[in-house]
Amino acid sequence: MCIEKTRSQRGFTLIEILIVVVILGVLGAVVVPNLLERPDQARVTAAKTDIRSLSSALDLYRLDNYNYPTTDQGLQALITRPSGLPEAPNWNPDGYVRHSLEDPWGTPYIYTNEGQNFEIISYGQDRTQGGEGVAADLSSNDIN
Repeated sequence: MCIEKTRSQRGFTLIEILIVVVILGVLGAVVVPNLLERPDQARVTAAKTDIRSLSSALDLYRLDNYNYPTTDQGLQALITRPSGLPEAPNWNPDGYVRHSLEDPWGTPYIYTNEGQNFEIISYGQDRTQGGEGVAADLSSNDIN
């Protein structure tokens, strides 16, 4: 009885194995690029979160000091007391942010202040102005 079972059992043919390998290859070609794209999308999300956080910190800075930091004072005014005018008479000794002033790609955020309107920009993955997808510029004017 055991001998008959062994004879009736058969292995896979070479063609069946090749079909499975081809199917796995096709699935890998479709799935792997989607998985590799995720870290870039996570960096975009992190940059948007950073810009919102920096915008909120700038609003707190303004509440304390009556003005946003100038372009020259920059975002560094959120970490250390700025020098120059306008002065920061009520600057918080603990600072306003505890995180880096660099985007997830390692480039400093760009801060400009025109009167009472500021803008925070990250140039994205390509670190240059313009671009599309994960290389697109991110601006506080578009995010908030």
